[in-house]
Amino acid sequence: MEVKEKLALLEEIMDLDEGALAPKMILANIKEWDSLAALTFIMLLDEKFSKNITANEIIKLKTIEDMLKVME
Repeated sequence: MEVKEKLALLEEIMDLDEGALAPKMILANIKEWDSLAALTFIMLLDEKFSKNITANEIIKLKTIEDMLKVME
């Protein structure tokens, strides 16, 4: 899956417009990155990427790029 497709998935779980996210963006500065988005990200990783992530690992994510790396 290409970066553009992964960004589209992240935009969808945060209910953002297409093209709203970029890899260097800091999660703390994105108001849509909240607990519901984090839970949805956990489900997305499980369903689409067959990966598990813990709450502690979620807390360590600082940028969109960090999220993209988890999705590899």
